[in-house]
Amino acid sequence: MVARLVVAAPSSGSGKTTVATGLMAAFAAAGLAVSPHKVGPDYIDPGYHALATGRPGRNLDAYLCGTELIAPLFAHGAAGCDLAVVEGVMGMYDGASGHGELASTAQIAKLLRAPVVLVVDASSQSRSVAALVHGFASWDPEVRIGGVILNKVGSARHEELLREALDASGVPVLGALRRERQVRTPSRHLGLVPVAERRAEAVDAVAALAEQVRAGCDLEALLALARSAPELGAAAWDAAGAHVVPGRPVVAVASGAAFTFSYAEHGELLAAAGAEVVPFDPLRDERLPEGTRGLVIGGGFPEVYAPELSGNEPLREAVAELARSGAPVAAECAGLLYLSRSLDGQPMCGVLDAEARMSQRLTLGYREAVAVSDSSLAAVGTRLRGHEFHRTVIEPGAGAAPAWGMHLPERRVEGFVQLGVHASYLHTHWAAEPGMAMRFVERCAG
Repeated sequence: MVARLVVAAPSSGSGKTTVATGLMAAFAAAGLAVSPHKVGPDYIDPGYHALATGRPGRNLDAYLCGTELIAPLFAHGAAGCDLAVVEGVMGMYDGASGHGELASTAQIAKLLRAPVVLVVDASSQSRSVAALVHGFASWDPEVRIGGVILNKVGSARHEELLREALDASGVPVLGALRRERQVRTPSRHLGLVPVAERRAEAVDAVAALAEQVRAGCDLEALLALARSAPELGAAAWDAAGAHVVPGRPVVAVASGAAFTFSYAEHGELLAAAGAEVVPFDPLRDERLPEGTRGLVIGGGFPEVYAPELSGNEPLREAVAELARSGAPVAAECAGLLYLSRSLDGQPMCGVLDAEARMSQRLTLGYREAVAVSDSSLAAVGTRLRGHEFHRTVIEPGAGAAPAWGMHLPERRVEGFVQLGVHASYLHTHWAAEPGMAMRFVERCAG
């Protein structure tokens, strides 16, 4: 059995990432093998979690993957670990819009039978904190709030008032973090700046978070709470499919600072299907990996690096040549932009007859989709759920069929299917449809 905690909060901005990452780093520094997890589709926080623990940050998203996969995916990621820390999303009871508790932190805590630590921004309250904690603890009797960590506490007197108020709540205070000692982590239009873009500074920030949590939290009590979680009783998810594609085709996967958005299970599924998964950095590498038979370009921030990506002409031509050959290419969001003719006026790979540019509008939300064109990734009629998260728009030209028909928030078609290319804004989690990875590797070998 893996000891486990879910770190939740009444609302976004309360300090979940500070506490969760600090706990991961503090426990890892103490010699525990810590498994990091994040509720929801976020790609950036798991990068900091990985830095804190030395293990891949993994997502638990009941909307993308279904409730039945949450415990198996957790067990897969946490195998062999002493402790798992799960960072929640938004407010504890907030989930997919219009779907009740689906994809909420509370639902994940129930599916994992895990105790919850509630992180409360106490900066503008004193006695009222008891009413807030009581409300969250009593709202759903199936959610066990095992403790509170007070964040942004103003002074020793402020902390004393908060603790006095919570004495009668029945929920113990397991930590208090002072406002003046908050560790600052730079943000951008889609959240924190990814680790890959500021690794040295990120290492220092994670170390500072660990020290902040060690100084302000009762780590022994938190570990005891984690160890009180009952047996989960779920078999671990396995990436292995019914068969393995022969020949070990090389699948190149874009990485580096411009392409940081990827779920750990995608690479595992490709490898289990028989591929040799080889990362490369479009900012630095002028050639695709030797023997590349397929290409995966995930999400990230190509708009930040548009001049550098554009300036790497040898690689842009190599990508275009591979796509022209009909080889399988799977591109999500940033990958879609990289395959376009241009991004904010900077020449890109020119695989797709489309122009991309930054916009003031944030497109964000879960989506229901069905494949409307047969592609190297999905057969016509394949249904799945995905997530959009971008501040760019793309103006398509001609020559490609759409990839997806969307059902939420409105009916529309989206993406491009052209020869072996499947490109779309839609982020998907292949664990929910593992046949996509197998189909992709089969096309690479074929």
